[in-house]
Amino acid sequence: MESECNNNCSSCNADCKERSLLAPANEYSSIGNVIGVVSGKGGVGKTMVTSMLSVLARRRGYETGILDADITGASIPKVFGSQEKAVSDGQNIIPVVTKTGIKIMSSNLLLEQEGLPVLWRGPLVAGMVKQFWTDVRWEYLDYMFVDMPPGTGDVPLTVFQSLPVKGIIIVTSPQELVSIIVEKAVHMAEMMNIPIIGIVENKSYFECPDCGKKHYIFGESHIEEVAKQFHIEHIARLAIEPELAQLCDKGKIEEFQVDWLDKMFHVIEQFHN
Repeated sequence: MESECNNNCSSCNADCKERSLLAPANEYSSIGNVIGVVSGKGGVGKTMVTSMLSVLARRRGYETGILDADITGASIPKVFGSQEKAVSDGQNIIPVVTKTGIKIMSSNLLLEQEGLPVLWRGPLVAGMVKQFWTDVRWEYLDYMFVDMPPGTGDVPLTVFQSLPVKGIIIVTSPQELVSIIVEKAVHMAEMMNIPIIGIVENKSYFECPDCGKKHYIFGESHIEEVAKQFHIEHIARLAIEPELAQLCDKGKIEEFQVDWLDKMFHVIEQFHN
């Protein structure tokens, strides 16, 4: 492609062999860094990691947003305790803003009742994710974190092709099956030419509050071996912490105090500077 390409194929007359599939951002949006948070399977804490990274970004003074691409399993609004619904200004959707100023967009913010299921087939779900990029008035963001559904299906493919994702964080757990699951996520990222920033192992251990001993409830961690196998340089571990789970359940994730992801966010900052 031409070196002066701006990735907006709709306004380009060049006869390129490879046309970018990037969707145009909303005309009122200026988004610096799009970071995908992915997992090969469900239930590993991907939404919690997305939320915590977003909170860390906001605490450091960055304008931050979350695009909840897990359309059929949306939970970002609950984690942040957001009760409002997204509204339209007549042309664009206005994202909901959390207590500390994080802008969020999720399918649950469009439903009359958040408990109603989204019974859509893949193309419709993928289409809504793209609309969250093109039709939402995000305005200025330093960081947008995209909470993706597990696996390598329609939605992750749509996000990788349609959004200018600069890197991904892979979330996993300690089970031995993890190496196979991580391998799928790694290969998808490689096929889409998306850099891997790091890997986060959730539910890594439980630390006894009385004696301080670490107990590996889901088996010994193999995160170093997995990271080495796939040439992933940066890792982080999240312990099983009941208080953190309670904050998520109560919609108060912005109050968390643990520093488990501080170094990973520093890597994200350096990755894009």
